[in-house]
Amino acid sequence: MPIQLVTTVAGLKAESARLLGAKQGVSQGLVPTMGALHEGHATLARTAVEQNDVVVASIFVNPLQFGDIVDLDRYPRTLDADLALLEEQGVDLAFAPSVDEIYPGGEPLVRITSGRLGDKWEGASRPGHFDGALTVVAKLLHYGMPAAGLPAGPAGSAGGSLPAYRAYFGQKDAQQLALVRRMVSDLNFPVDIVGVPTVRATDGLALSSRNRFLSDAERDAALVLSRALRLLEERANAHEALDLDSALAMVESQPLVSLDYFDVVDPGTLEPLAENCRETPFRGEALALIAAKVGPVRLIDNIPLSS
Repeated sequence: MPIQLVTTVAGLKAESARLLGAKQGVSQGLVPTMGALHEGHATLARTAVEQNDVVVASIFVNPLQFGDIVDLDRYPRTLDADLALLEEQGVDLAFAPSVDEIYPGGEPLVRITSGRLGDKWEGASRPGHFDGALTVVAKLLHYGMPAAGLPAGPAGSAGGSLPAYRAYFGQKDAQQLALVRRMVSDLNFPVDIVGVPTVRATDGLALSSRNRFLSDAERDAALVLSRALRLLEERANAHEALDLDSALAMVESQPLVSLDYFDVVDPGTLEPLAENCRETPFRGEALALIAAKVGPVRLIDNIPLSS
């Protein structure tokens, strides 16, 4: 069935309810995006389609999470291509609202705060970024909630109960995923957050909408980020000391790369792990995080570690 496009919250609620009723659906998935979609987003959409009766994907470039107006203006808008990609994955409904639709009356006076979990890493480099991101995610989670457009005991729901509700986020944005999970838990949002593994190009570079801004030389240089992460993964899998300093030296040897941060953290709290995990055989679970500018383009990546 061709994907349907709606641009208002009222339209989203009405079409979501109609599709659930028409399909006798018992589950709905939401895939929040900022557009400029690539295979990583396609994987999110396919996962949602496999696990739900009705799938909604949002396309919204959120001004609250951009600290630089130039960066906001530069962010690619590719709606027609985005809709085609989503339709290929079987997404039912695309929600592409205007800024005025999401923020009627201008910027919100009250926002979600990311707290201590959002002050570090990306939050330290981009102050206010996660407050803006969580604010729009909270709104999108409310808008995409099946109950928002359904009467009590909707047709097609199991035993008159409301449909199951899931939202899908990529592991590539590991700190955002951790923050969304914490927000949903702390504020009792009735949604399951599903993390989907990072999708990479064949050479290992994590897919990102920003990769299109890399020159050929910069793209080659950017591969050092994933190589450094894989080095830590290999050491963790072999129960060896992580020796972060040698991996750090690998990154710093690339002249086109300006490192922001590179560390190994607890997956839940994002706090750096004790030094002894870097000098003695690695045990347990961790997350290696990296961020750098490659030429003018800021890239992030991460990899889960376990032994």
